[in-house]
Amino acid sequence: METSAVYALAAAIVLSLTASTTAVMQGITASRAVDAIARQPEAAGDIRTSLILSLSLMEALTIYGLLIAFMLVGKI
Repeated sequence: METSAVYALAAAIVLSLTASTTAVMQGITASRAVDAIARQPEAAGDIRTSLILSLSLMEALTIYGLLIAFMLVGKI
């Protein structure tokens, strides 16, 4: 296998794993936050703040995966 093909395959794997894993985890996190707000409506502000913070950190990890994929594609 040619080295450029290996880099392209590695970039595709990195992007697919980071995007799919982040999407699943964001769905689970949002679902649990809605459940928590339904149980304790008076804590909705704190829960929403924690939700937004955790979703943004998860999205940052996806952006790091995209950066790694770009670095791998740059080696082709």
